[in-house]
Parts: sequence; C-alpha cells; structure tokens
Amino acid sequence: MIRPRFDQAACDNLADCVRDIEKQTNAELVIVVRARSGSYRHVDLICGSLLAYAGLLFLLFSPWIFKHYWVALDVLLLFALGFFISSKSNAIRRLLTTKEQRAHAVRAGAAAMFYEAGIANTKAEMGVLIYLSLMERRLELLADRGVLEGAQPLEWNECVFDLQQAGRRPHPETFLQALRAFGAMLAKNIPATEDNPNELGDLPRFELK
Repeated sequence: MIRPRFDQAACDNLADCVRDIEKQTNAELVIVVRARSGSYRHVDLICGSLLAYAGLLFLLFSPWIFKHYWVALDVLLLFALGFFISSKSNAIRRLLTTKEQRAHAVRAGAAAMFYEAGIANTKAEMGVLIYLSLMERRLELLADRGVLEGAQPLEWNECVFDLQQAGRRPHPETFLQALRAFGAMLAKNIPATEDNPNELGDLPRFELK
C-alpha cells in the first residue's frame, strides 16, 4: 500500500484551505510541516554503538577464529552501518527516544518558528501556528493573545484536540478535515471584519528533507 505523502498536491490543498479560512476570520494561520524537529544524531550514535557492541560480542565468543585486525575493522563497519540505518529510519529513532524527548523537540521547534515566521508580530495579535512534525508524529498549535481571548475555550480545546489527534497519524486528508473544523470554529468565534489584512503568507512551509 502506498503511504499518503505531504507532497506538492497536499501543499496546494492546505494553501487553499488556509485562504478559505482567512476569508471568514480575522485570525492569521501559518502551517508548517517538518520531517523532524531535532537532529537525533545521538540516536544514530546509540544505534551504531549497539550494533558494533553486538558484533564485538559475536567475534569474541564465536567458535570461529578471526584475525585481530578483522575484529577492529568489523566493529568499525558495524558502527557505521548502524549509524546509517538509524539516520534513515524514523521507526528506530522513535524506538530509541522517549515520548518526552520527542515532545520537547517539537515544542522547541514550534516556539522558535512562532517568532521566526513573524506570527507573533501581527497587528491585532491574531497569529496562529499549526506545526506538524512527522517523525515525532506530533502537532503543536500556538496562538497569539487576540485569538485566545476571542475563542470560546471549550470549542477551542475540542478543535485543538482533533488537530493533535490528526498529527498522531499524519495523513494529508485527515489533517485537512481537522483544519477545516478548526477554521469553522475560528469563523464562528472570531469572524472576519472589514479591517482584515492578510499579514502572513498562505502557503504552508514544508521542510521535509
């Protein structure tokens, strides 16, 4: 089965959705989709070390006799192989990190993006960041003061929960559905007025490499 991807078509669909939402609300949405929120090189080092250690144990206790120089070379090659495999595998990186570590990386990435993208600088404090990190399977939503003051708390929490649930199994279509529901809530609580400039770009930021 082909896994749905966050490709150019998904980017275009999200951009159209943001435009439609912002026609009905004063809130300014920015969507960021990242492959990961941390480098996780320490995980690659751990994976390489574990594979090298397992290989060393095999060489030391194997009934076959190996030349000494082969031991050093094999351990080095196994370390490099483990490092490479981990660097290409989201599953291994999730396995060798805790939920708290991944959550911290996503929160830090979202907080940095909130200021980097100028979301905190809108005229009426109406910026909203929806930040999806695919490797961690986590979505963070940050909103400026004007949005938080204007939204009804119960409806807000329900929509944020739905978006976060969509982030746990990242899929362009389910993400769009949750985003549309979030937009409807914003339109109801913070409807568009005549003074509704488009201060932030509508095109999502995809950083998938």
